[in-house]
Amino acid sequence: MRLQTKLIIIICSLLVFLVFSLGGIFYYLMKTALEEQIGTRALKVAETVASMPDIQDAFSLKDPSSIIQPIAEAVREKIDAEYIVVGNREGIRYSHPVLDRIGKEMVGGDNAPVLAGNSIISKATGSLGPSLRGKAPVFGDQGQVIGIVSVGFLTEDIELVTDNYQTRIELISLLVLVVGLLGSVLIARNVRRSIHGLEPKEIGALYTEKKAILESIREGIIAVNQEGVITMANRYALQLLELPVTAKITGRHIEDVIPNTRLVEVVRTGQAEFDHEMLIGDHEVIVNRVPIIERKSSVTGAVSSFRSKSELYRLAEELSQVKRFAEALRAQTHEFSNKLYVISGLIQLESYQEAVELISREADVHQNWVQFIMREIPDPMIGGLLIGKFNHAQELKLTFEIDHESSFRDIPASMERNLLVTVIGNLIDNAMEAVLAKGNHDDRYVKLFLTDLGDDLIIECEDRGIGISEETGMNVFVKGFSTKAGEHRGIGLALVQHAVGKLNGYITFHKNPDGGTIFTVAIPKLTDLAERSRTYGTEGSDGTDGTDGSERTS
Repeated sequence: MRLQTKLIIIICSLLVFLVFSLGGIFYYLMKTALEEQIGTRALKVAETVASMPDIQDAFSLKDPSSIIQPIAEAVREKIDAEYIVVGNREGIRYSHPVLDRIGKEMVGGDNAPVLAGNSIISKATGSLGPSLRGKAPVFGDQGQVIGIVSVGFLTEDIELVTDNYQTRIELISLLVLVVGLLGSVLIARNVRRSIHGLEPKEIGALYTEKKAILESIREGIIAVNQEGVITMANRYALQLLELPVTAKITGRHIEDVIPNTRLVEVVRTGQAEFDHEMLIGDHEVIVNRVPIIERKSSVTGAVSSFRSKSELYRLAEELSQVKRFAEALRAQTHEFSNKLYVISGLIQLESYQEAVELISREADVHQNWVQFIMREIPDPMIGGLLIGKFNHAQELKLTFEIDHESSFRDIPASMERNLLVTVIGNLIDNAMEAVLAKGNHDDRYVKLFLTDLGDDLIIECEDRGIGISEETGMNVFVKGFSTKAGEHRGIGLALVQHAVGKLNGYITFHKNPDGGTIFTVAIPKLTDLAERSRTYGTEGSDGTDGTDGSERTS
């Protein structure tokens, strides 16, 4: 059964039960109140008639009926009672609406309490039928009971009044049911519209799917309502907030959890914000904030998604590595194609000795280069990077040299290799671009020096390029800043600085006496700051405070 049909049936059933229950209760209360009111009215009239001096004096006459009957009938007509009967202690009537019943005995059997001096309201069957009556004693001069006054209203007349009210109650109940039926239909339609026509099972399935999707997303997701109270947070958000996975932050204000958030501002303005950088604890994150807008264009909350900046850098670096390897393969293919053409030409010219010497020379160069890399830089990721850069340099017609005193064997196993690859690869790329930008074909030279002696890993990259001026020196590590023309620049050195910072090292640069720039990176082998503090004290072995290159640049 559809949800809309269920809602209509449930609401209508509840309305029928309530309307009939309340109608019955109201009818009972109304009938009881009406009988009580008529009974009280009859009693008051009976007491009034019994206290009349003329009535009291008439009991001493030979024919009391001649005085009492006219008075009783006059009062009866004014109050529209069915009867007013006055009788003596023996119950003999002195007045009655039917004249031939005067002088006869009163019926009903409820005179005993009245003869005892009490006024009562009772139901009894008299000569005119069942009635509701009020009875009061008539007292003599000495305070003795000398008679009875009975004022009555027929039960059937009272029922006519209550039946009239019952008809009205039934009509009102029917009208309420019709209105309730229409209301239930409207409510059911509105509920169906609010839940986009989905059935409960579909809503449950969507909730389960949404929860699974949120937990599978490798981004932190936090949603807040219009007051800034957190309504939802996924597991990855708790990880970035360095909270236990079982922690419950829903119901707390967003500023109590993330003090520097702008979600409240997004809720207030309704303006989305994309790709903003901020700090959450010790994590640099990239944040997107989007308002939740209802159909009436009212903002009811906001959703924020954020991801660790280091992860984005790692993805960017992985893409860069793929690009570098592809360029290196292309360069190697191009370079060896040219040499194969030369060897082929020498053989066709029958210059066999020259061909053998060229082959031996090239084999020696590559063999010596590869053997040096394998001996002094045994890490496969860094070694493969350097071989690729060497081949790329040959294609660009520039000299790329690794200092023969270099040694990079003692790299801690816990150190992230992808960060070292980022540092070395981008420094070499930056140096090559600087050399090519100078435009001097006779002095295209890039030199790399690596050493693991001591407690730090030292990386020094020297170029004879265009150099860095004092005006631009403080901006070289700013993302997007570049002294070279073209789009998509200003990324390399920013990646280097970020990677060095992640390794708790620092980067500096200074002018090369032969022209160009020398970049120097120092990375402690003990990357854990607490471990470094125990080993060297509060400062690093080089007297630095472990800040990144933005505070160490010259």
